[in-house]
Amino acid sequence: MEANVDIECEGGKIERNESAWQPLLSKNRVNTSSQIAIVGSNVCPIESLDYEILENDLFKQDWRSRKKVQILQYITLKWTLALLIGVSTGLVGFFNNLAVENIAGFKFLLTSKLMLQQKYYQAFLAFAGINLVLATCASVLCAYIAPAAAGSGIPEVKAYLNGIDAHSILAPSTLFVKIFGSILGVAAGFVVGKEGPMVHTGACIANLLGQGGSRKYHLTWKWLRYFKNDRDRRDLITCGAAAGVAAAFRAPVGGVLFALEEVASWWRSALLWRTFFTTAVVAVVLRSLIEYCRSGYCGLFGEGGLIMFDINSSIPDYNVVDLLAVTLIGVIGGILGSLYNYLVDKVLRTYSMINEKGPTFRVFLVVVISLLTSCCAYGIPWFRKCVPCPVGLEVECPAVGRSGSYKYFQCPPGHYNDLASLILNTNDDAIRSLFSSLNADEFRITTLLVFFILMYALGIITYGIAIPSGLFIPVILAGASYGRLVGSLLVSFSNLNVGLFALLGAASFLGGTMRMTVSLCVILLELTNNLLMLPLMMLVLLISKSVADNFNKGVYDQIVKMKGLPFLEAHAEPYLRQLVAGDVVSGPLISFSGVEKVSNIVHSLRLTSHNGFPVIDEPPFLDAPELCGVVLRSHLIVLLKGKMFTKDKRLTGTEMLQRYQASDFAKAGLGKGPKFEDLDIKPEDMDMYVDLHPITNTSPYTVIESMSLAKAAVAFRELGLRHLCVVPKTPGRPPIVGILTRHDFMPEHILGLYPGIDKRK
Repeated sequence: MEANVDIECEGGKIERNESAWQPLLSKNRVNTSSQIAIVGSNVCPIESLDYEILENDLFKQDWRSRKKVQILQYITLKWTLALLIGVSTGLVGFFNNLAVENIAGFKFLLTSKLMLQQKYYQAFLAFAGINLVLATCASVLCAYIAPAAAGSGIPEVKAYLNGIDAHSILAPSTLFVKIFGSILGVAAGFVVGKEGPMVHTGACIANLLGQGGSRKYHLTWKWLRYFKNDRDRRDLITCGAAAGVAAAFRAPVGGVLFALEEVASWWRSALLWRTFFTTAVVAVVLRSLIEYCRSGYCGLFGEGGLIMFDINSSIPDYNVVDLLAVTLIGVIGGILGSLYNYLVDKVLRTYSMINEKGPTFRVFLVVVISLLTSCCAYGIPWFRKCVPCPVGLEVECPAVGRSGSYKYFQCPPGHYNDLASLILNTNDDAIRSLFSSLNADEFRITTLLVFFILMYALGIITYGIAIPSGLFIPVILAGASYGRLVGSLLVSFSNLNVGLFALLGAASFLGGTMRMTVSLCVILLELTNNLLMLPLMMLVLLISKSVADNFNKGVYDQIVKMKGLPFLEAHAEPYLRQLVAGDVVSGPLISFSGVEKVSNIVHSLRLTSHNGFPVIDEPPFLDAPELCGVVLRSHLIVLLKGKMFTKDKRLTGTEMLQRYQASDFAKAGLGKGPKFEDLDIKPEDMDMYVDLHPITNTSPYTVIESMSLAKAAVAFRELGLRHLCVVPKTPGRPPIVGILTRHDFMPEHILGLYPGIDKRK
């Protein structure tokens, strides 16, 4: 049986010279599963990551030679990087909010000023024009500079931490566009959030620091180039993702739990400490900067820019009717959340066909959605009647010449437009108004219904266009509006105020779309600073998730699947128990001798894109063939580039250990490092030999060919493997049957081999 191609670039099948392979079994299965996926809004090749610890002679020598001082330096550097990630992500989060509040504030103040002068058409042109310019700038950045920055980025980060890498997923250009594109997109009035993009931003910052900067952009720091392996980078990117949530919501504990529950595929106690430290640093940085802004040095940016809603300090007192209402909200949230996921999936599939036509079409789609959003935001409030200002308010009503609640819009003195107060406002201010319980009658029931429908629909059609866009805020807006709507209907029966109902509605909708429980619960409690809501919050999240799970998967899981990313789930599908590991290994299998001819290696590297090759020791070095281990493609290229060849077939391990260091074989970022095309192998070199023992991983993970495929899949994921060797059960056969890779566990490959298998069993 043969190992499958682990990487393949766009462009079709590889031509194979059949004489170069000697299949070990009669069956010749080829894995034809896709090796490309959608990253952001672009289609690009994907590659598996090497999370396994390699144990070859070079790396063993490096470990043995390390002194205590070097080990201490390594540990210190890990914590220093965690500190830098926290500080950098906190500064970026603050800058995002500062920019959004001031740009959006200027836009709303200009619109309000023109409306006060009764220049309604000019006000619309100014409002829609500013939105259009901002949206176009964001889409041009995404479409032409970094297509990987489109969307929230959470599915891509989740896939990376599962072991999938793709070009530009965490590149400096992606980081740049993610920051500025998110600012422009949110300020342009789209129904999107900056919270999802902040997760991707934190991961990009961690990746940039972990690999010592970027050679392409001349940002390199030699003292940071110690993390030249995927395992350490994975830990740093986990810290960055948690820091992104902490910076977006000012929820340090929620950030840790979000990384644990949603994005990370591997976790351990040491990583928990480091992640918690990173989010704590973010919280301190944000707190310090907010104190500075309270003195009035940040323009229109005040306490509201960083979400801290503080709905009220009252003690929630609930009865049986309230519990029934909370249960109802949970059920509604689960149904609406699953429907939301279904519609988002359909819209994304439609948009992908438009995005495939090129960057111009992506920009055009953004322009259309921007104009539609501006028309809805400015036009729909005209159909609503004005509401008299309540007596005894501490704030000005109507709000004239400033941003805030109780929008003047076109109303007479002493009145305000409640729908305009929600729509013609920043998303953060709209959520704060919905969560507020200072005035239970601030928004009419029909207004809440219209606003819910509008946010629900615009949130669906906006996600998927070529701008950085998060799902948290649209979902919170829609959930809070229907929660407050239910609270307004039950106000005469319930002991809970409408602000608490809005919070529970937001929680139910978040649970129904994202299917998280613990992390969402803590994030919302940290957001609102109301720990007393914990029992009700837990109840509504559990109900909404349980209801929604009956219909489809969480939104991020659906997007990962739709993008074609070969994600390995934590549990194996039941039908995998009907098969064994030997049933799915695919080919062609190429193995090397411990001391191999250069021409054979060059020929194999040229004709395949395999990333791992079995190394088999044969006579005269051993009496019988024996599996020595697995050698990586990147290590072979480094070895061939060094041209440490011999004319005869002999071991050169001692000489190689003196010439090379482990750092020579350290992994660069995706698309970097030496390539096969860079090799300069002369004809006289082709007949020489090279010793592969020093760079061969002599302790690869192996499974017997009769092991259940379900058990093999769980082991593959839990150990973070890229290659899993399948060995024969009976003696007298070749020492390896094949190599399992990530794509061998994908349903399309397995069901393609066995179409008659019962997926339910």
